[in-house]
Amino acid sequence: MAKDLLEIEGLEKTFPGVRALKGVKLNVRKGEVHALMGENGAGKSTLIKVLTGIYQKSGGTIRFDGEEINARTPIEANEKGISTIYQELNLVPYQTVYENLFLGREPRGKFGSIDRKAMIAETDKILKDLGIEVDVTAPLGRYPTAIQQMVAIARAVSINAKLVIMDEPTSSLDKAEVQVLFRIIRQLKEKDISVIFISHKLDEIFEICDRLTVFKDGEYVGEYDIDELDQFRLISLMVGKDTVTLERKKEGYGFADAQPIVNMKNIRQGMRLNGVDLEIRQGEVVGLAGLLGSGRTELAQVLFGTSMPDEGEVFWWGEPAHIHSPSDAIKKGMGFCTEDRKVEGIIPHLSVKENMTIALLPKLQSFGFVKTKEQDEIVKTYIDRLKIKTPSPEQAICNLSGGNQQKVLLARWMCMNPKLIILDEPTRGIDVGAKAEIEELIQELSKSGISILMISSEIAELQRNCDRIVVMRDGKAAGQLIDKDIDQDKIMETIAKGSESEGRVHG
Repeated sequence: MAKDLLEIEGLEKTFPGVRALKGVKLNVRKGEVHALMGENGAGKSTLIKVLTGIYQKSGGTIRFDGEEINARTPIEANEKGISTIYQELNLVPYQTVYENLFLGREPRGKFGSIDRKAMIAETDKILKDLGIEVDVTAPLGRYPTAIQQMVAIARAVSINAKLVIMDEPTSSLDKAEVQVLFRIIRQLKEKDISVIFISHKLDEIFEICDRLTVFKDGEYVGEYDIDELDQFRLISLMVGKDTVTLERKKEGYGFADAQPIVNMKNIRQGMRLNGVDLEIRQGEVVGLAGLLGSGRTELAQVLFGTSMPDEGEVFWWGEPAHIHSPSDAIKKGMGFCTEDRKVEGIIPHLSVKENMTIALLPKLQSFGFVKTKEQDEIVKTYIDRLKIKTPSPEQAICNLSGGNQQKVLLARWMCMNPKLIILDEPTRGIDVGAKAEIEELIQELSKSGISILMISSEIAELQRNCDRIVVMRDGKAAGQLIDKDIDQDKIMETIAKGSESEGRVHG
């Protein structure tokens, strides 16, 4: 049996009024991939921040490679051989690939000048060893997220990391890119480098991990070999319930006679959209499936007025929509929960109340003053209705879990009494319990007559929630599936092969 590289015992972390870690433990062996599992708020991120020197522990011991450690800063943790790759990459897109790899530790020549020749050669070698061939002198931002992720891993390897922590590393990758990442993780294992892998995607956990540890509410639940569990047992351990099921609640396609709310005709936009027709009926949940770059988000952005088409028309309730900006779309009764809630959704340091009602403020004002009593009532209603876990409406939204942030964004549009809500990756990066609640909410909105346009990279999620799925491929609508035809294999087949009727999709 491999020797333990990391041994955490009785770890405590207390914030004012909150005991975030309650004597947890974690053992990671040399050369293994170890998943850290739990719902948002379980204590995973707090443990990682203590381990990497961002937070200081309140109690317990951390032993790393046979030595008791207590990192005071992330730099100190790096020097010990602990490197972290976060979901939001901490790289500089305008600098070159090689500059990013050596950021903060540039080698110097004889006279103190930066040895760029050595940096370029070493970066090229490290990336090629990982099977990545790119121009290392090009700006990092020129490359897709997957390559940037690989550069972050290469940076970790180049500082002689013994343990690499990956926090939601696949959240922005497509299937092919995930397999490249997994190949590199297996290479790290061969070099006896350990990996702590944090992901909400259970299929990935069972594919790449050797063992896992489960936390719940800041407490240690247990440590398991991956072969000991199946997905349902793992979910049960995470949420503390016997079973959690996510089942498709729709029965039969009931929208054949419903009135079309949106009609998009021959939408073209550069190389991104190549003549797409799309219809959405009242109360219908329409899913957009397809690989990254297939045109799903671009089509939604045209509908919401975030970007303009080169050609084509958009109709709203049968009339020309004339949507030239998001404010036009909002006035008509549309809402848009974006793919990247941290960058384009939430306003991090504003409160839950402010984030929830920001789009509603024009209606809440009277003679330049906000009607605070009405605002407070609306916020309380949606906090209760959506079961948003927050100590107070005044809490800064950045302090909430990902699932609760997403609920606040949904509430932002629900309080506007919308006719259509666009959901772009609505459950990305949130735990299974919150995912189930958001999917239940989607069904509730549909039943109340609100139409949903749902974009998701998780085919099973689309299958559970959608009345009709439109498959996008190369900027075109490659086909659609309705009711009983909504099947993962058929969706994948359509993505892979397309169809002769590309471009035109109606309800």
